[in-house]
Amino acid sequence: MRSIRITPNLQVADVAAAKAFYTGFLGLSTEEFDLGWVARCTSPDTGAHVQLVSADATAPELPVVSVHAEDVDAAYAEAQRLGYEIVHPLTTEEWGVRRFFVRAPDGNVLNIVAHRE
Repeated sequence: MRSIRITPNLQVADVAAAKAFYTGFLGLSTEEFDLGWVARCTSPDTGAHVQLVSADATAPELPVVSVHAEDVDAAYAEAQRLGYEIVHPLTTEEWGVRRFFVRAPDGNVLNIVAHRE
């Protein structure tokens, strides 16, 4: 698997309320997207970014990070071949990503994701 970018997912009770701190104090002023239950805020100067997540629209658990993969289908096949626990199956989501969740041997859940072209 080839990782392109890794985004931290911070679990928050209320995405809208949390954004004030991350955009105001930390200067992550560019909102790349906001689906209500997840929003990504980014620094326009440095590209530093964080996702604020209160729930997930289709998956049973919240991942600690989102790993942007070059080829999510190949990553899924590799995770299965290696016997890793798939927490959320490979799915094309209505908001424009193809993703799956895998549990690392340490127990953390990772969102392996690619944006549709």
